[in-house]
Amino acid sequence: MYHKTIGYRWFTVTNTLLLTVISILCILPLVHVAAVSFSSSSAATANQVFFWPVGFTAEAYSRTLTNPLFLRSLVLSMERTLSGTLLSMALTVTAAYTLSRSFYGRGFYSWFFVFTMLFNGGLIPTYMLVTQLHLTNTLWVLILPSAVNVFNTILMMQFFRAIPKELEEAASIDGAGYLRSLITIYLPLSLPSLATLSLFSMVWHWNSWFDGLIYMTDYRKYPLATFLQTIIQGGDMRNTNIDPGQLQILSERTVRSAQILIGALPILLVYPFLQRFFVQGLTMGAVKE
Repeated sequence: MYHKTIGYRWFTVTNTLLLTVISILCILPLVHVAAVSFSSSSAATANQVFFWPVGFTAEAYSRTLTNPLFLRSLVLSMERTLSGTLLSMALTVTAAYTLSRSFYGRGFYSWFFVFTMLFNGGLIPTYMLVTQLHLTNTLWVLILPSAVNVFNTILMMQFFRAIPKELEEAASIDGAGYLRSLITIYLPLSLPSLATLSLFSMVWHWNSWFDGLIYMTDYRKYPLATFLQTIIQGGDMRNTNIDPGQLQILSERTVRSAQILIGALPILLVYPFLQRFFVQGLTMGAVKE
């Protein structure tokens, strides 16, 4: 009877309309970028393109996908995202499992992790440390400084603590050690949270551009996010490889739009497969009746 009340129906309609409007507002900028990327140079330069290509051409994508600097940045971002996510999740899971157990001094170590969230060495000491370790212009400089995400570790620790201890005790009676209990009990039961935190880590590594800008002195080793930032924000178009003879069919806007769309495509393709676990992960602390 509650679901048939007038108030509930009005709430459902209003909520649906509001979410529909928000979804459209989120999608329209991406549609506009796609339309510009497939439009001719004159139409894009004259701001005649809105949500549909004008003078359809795919030359911007052809030029982008044959740009060795763009492809090198794309491959580097893929390597960084995969390696960084795997390393970050391995450290997050092991640290969270350890902190979720009861042992002498657990409170001290937990607050030690929290302390690093509130205070850090700062940009200059971090840069000096990275330089002294000779990590500049390497892939590791994009992975190691952010390998341990304390916020994700705390979330994972709370999820591990919610798992009944009786399961681990039963496995211990059968001879399972800590590592086997983690692999066979905790990780399978934590699949939604693992997928959610992995998605957070992937998005962060893929979109991070500032560390590549300060730690990479060679622009040929920029990750994709840094590569796009130098073109879009800094106006540095030397990496687009546009020669004067192609300006009739290409423009800075079309090439930029094509590169932005290609850069956003991998995350857009991965997210639908993790959406089911993402929703479960967001409600992993919810009260169930």
